[in-house]
Amino acid sequence: MEASRLIVDDLACRRGERLLFRGLSLNLDAGAACHVTGANGTGKSSLIRILAGLLRPYAGTVERAGSVALIDQSLALDEHLPLGRALAFWAGLDGAVDAANLETLGLADLLDVPVRYLSTGQRKRAALARLLGQNAQIWLLDEPLNGLDRDAVAMVQTLVAQHVAGGGIAVVASHQQIAVPGMAVLHLPDFTRELVR
Repeated sequence: MEASRLIVDDLACRRGERLLFRGLSLNLDAGAACHVTGANGTGKSSLIRILAGLLRPYAGTVERAGSVALIDQSLALDEHLPLGRALAFWAGLDGAVDAANLETLGLADLLDVPVRYLSTGQRKRAALARLLGQNAQIWLLDEPLNGLDRDAVAMVQTLVAQHVAGGGIAVVASHQQIAVPGMAVLHLPDFTRELVR
């Protein structure tokens, strides 16, 4: 299997006539992690979507080697299904959800609860269960700590650290601090007042 790699070269992103960021370059090999920071509106979520291939950059290139898994603000679980059935749908597409992971994530007792009744933190942990089931090499996480209590934040940090230690790559866009050994920090400056020329 090819080693994971994520290379970003001279990336720029715009929203309407406003430039969010420009000249962004990044080179992450297997075992690397990056924390993307910046003020609201500087393009953290847009960067994650560009890295995932869901949004086209204004300029620059993204090169990925390895499978990609994404956690963003949309849960992508059927609100009307019980959690167990909603996760089972995705397990049929991208890999089984391990019962041990459900226990670790505090979801084992919630499998009969419709997704619409889950709290923000429970929804975030459900997204993590799906992420773990995908066995992807590159994790792209947009605000994965929102809605989580201190213990759950520590659990996410441990999961990211284990993923990276196992040769994976993690890019985490978050307003909150995330403690992962060796994690690089990429701060997006505020270009939002700059018009595209």
